[in-house]
Amino acid sequence: MASSLAQSSRQRREGREVSQRRPHAAASLASELQLETERRELLCSALALTVKFGLVGLGVVSLVKLSMAYQQRLDRHSELAAVVDVETGKLRQLQQRFDRLFTLGGDQRLMDEQDQWIEPNRLRVIWR
Repeated sequence: MASSLAQSSRQRREGREVSQRRPHAAASLASELQLETERRELLCSALALTVKFGLVGLGVVSLVKLSMAYQQRLDRHSELAAVVDVETGKLRQLQQRFDRLFTLGGDQRLMDEQDQWIEPNRLRVIWR
């Protein structure tokens, strides 16, 4: 009987020690799992932040390139607009001159304009 009492008290002591070890082991295991989860979250957050910075940088570079291209197009447009204005002025002058040829006395004006091209003592020929 004494031995059975000793065994039962020994088992109770071992049970307490095991039960005391288990919560400690479970707590350390839980804390390790929590730390690992926090590390993973930190790594994922850092990766997401890096991707966001990359996308923002890409957007900024794209906007800079677009603004430069837009400025070049504006410069080209202003150059072309100036050339078109000059050529439009020339066209209007030539249209007015052409219209004057078909008014009354237009043939005489043509002859007067052509004096410099026809050498003296030459016969003028106008084809009709």
